[in-house]
Amino acid sequence: MSENTATAGNMMSAGVSGNSLSRALKSTAHSSTQFFVGLFALLFIWWAGIYIVTLNPDLANFNDFSPAETFKAYPEVWEAGIIQAAMSSSGARLGWGLGLAIAIGVPIGIIFGRVQWFSNLFNVPFQFMRMISPLSWEPIAVVVFTGWEEAIIFLIAIAAVWPIVFSTAAGLAKVDPNWFKVARNLGAKPWHMVTRIIIPAIMFDVVTGIRLALGVAWIVIIPAEFLGVTSGFGYAIQDARESLEYSQLMAYVVTIGAVGYVLDTICVLLIKRYSWHRG
Repeated sequence: MSENTATAGNMMSAGVSGNSLSRALKSTAHSSTQFFVGLFALLFIWWAGIYIVTLNPDLANFNDFSPAETFKAYPEVWEAGIIQAAMSSSGARLGWGLGLAIAIGVPIGIIFGRVQWFSNLFNVPFQFMRMISPLSWEPIAVVVFTGWEEAIIFLIAIAAVWPIVFSTAAGLAKVDPNWFKVARNLGAKPWHMVTRIIIPAIMFDVVTGIRLALGVAWIVIIPAEFLGVTSGFGYAIQDARESLEYSQLMAYVVTIGAVGYVLDTICVLLIKRYSWHRG
């Protein structure tokens, strides 16, 4: 009797596992279908827009911006190593700037969300600074820093720090104050409060803020590279425009979008990893 029961239990477990796998495969297939349909729709709109514009003979040069010409340019710029070099340079600047923003933004966000007098004192200055366009700091950065590399990293950091600060503070505001009382009663030190309670509790909000910061930083870095440097996607676009290589220019633009999408997807996966609502 017990053997029959065990066998039935194993069969039920296998059935449940099979159903879960089937649902997962269906969900993945559905998501993949939506992805490719959306991508096809974007390509169609791009092609249709260029086609309509180039119906006017005076605007025939816009054909260089078409999907066909853009993808034709990819082998040339790839073999020349332009995309790889641009990705390396822009990626390094983004990493330094975003890393600096995280190193500054997370501690300030924790203090901002935990210390009431600090929040009351600096809320208006922080909101004021947040609303200043990051690129408006460019003339000042050029004067203050010795080189363009440092200036660009500063521009990325000043753009990315505010989403991290306010997202971290918002996450801390949702933490139950009783957690801290219990921790103190158990003899927790301030460092334990940070490492055992605050960081795990706000990680979801911190990564969400980093995702927002990444989007802002990736937008800022391109125009910041238009002047003063001889590498990166911004320089590549500027160089292609001046040499009238518009198909290559569009290849760089598409690559910028693709790289940004991949980075954002990585952040989304991290957000799901640290979400309290995940299954």
